[in-house]
Amino acid sequence: EKEIDEKFARVFLMGIVRQKMHNEKRSEFSGRFPEKPQSKSGRHWVWIIFIGLFLFWSAEVFADEVWISAAASMKDVMTESAKIYRKKNPSASIVGNFGASGALAKQIENGAPTDIFVSANREWVDYLVEKKLLVPEKIHPFAYNTLVFVGKGKVKSFPDLVNLGRIAIASPRSAPAGAYAMEALEKSGWLPRLKKKLIQARDVREALAYAERGEVDGAFVYQTDALLAKDVKILFVVPSKLHAPILYPLAMTLRGSAKEGTMAYYQFLQGDEVRGIQKRYGFTVPPSK
Repeated sequence: EKEIDEKFARVFLMGIVRQKMHNEKRSEFSGRFPEKPQSKSGRHWVWIIFIGLFLFWSAEVFADEVWISAAASMKDVMTESAKIYRKKNPSASIVGNFGASGALAKQIENGAPTDIFVSANREWVDYLVEKKLLVPEKIHPFAYNTLVFVGKGKVKSFPDLVNLGRIAIASPRSAPAGAYAMEALEKSGWLPRLKKKLIQARDVREALAYAERGEVDGAFVYQTDALLAKDVKILFVVPSKLHAPILYPLAMTLRGSAKEGTMAYYQFLQGDEVRGIQKRYGFTVPPSK
């Protein structure tokens, strides 16, 4: 609620500034003049002072604002962690953005405000390192996950999938969950027989939603997502030898490295309190420092 109020205040003030400037421009060309005309230089000085005060106020209020871009499967952990942190630090504002890791990386590349990035694989972190958008020294293992197959039927292993009609996976191009699933299908030798059955979702949460709504017969998702499901269950665990380790790196952006609030929250995310939250949601955590 605090985040919403502060953002509304910022947008509201900017709206006032823009409307006032728009009205001035209209009066300049309408032929109408105020009863006590001001010189242009006078008006400019008034606006310079006003905007300066606005920027000062904005910087003061939002100094502790931290922008997070995290994989969709991390939404619950990051949301709960942010609530706990804000209780301890009332002036802090944590803004979350969740989705497919690849889509988030592209957003960061295109200038989306991000201070901390949590990807569901190392590939997209390396991509941003190459673009010189992350601090290499501020990249650490954050969590591990497991790939599973969920549904409502009696599927027990890959051979049983040939009897299904439609199978959901997250988009392999942008969502690591989909890439892990494709890798497992290929290494298991079942991809040629199942390829036409695959339905791509934007991210792993959407793939799970397809299965829960009955729009597909099953879906490859992370164990942590499956544990939150109400209408489907885990039918089998994908052998880890069939895909790369499902590692979530925690990374700080160059933008974030210039903010004290980012460093404080980055350290908080690596603490025991957050590790407990991760375990509760089914993640495996790396050894503590």
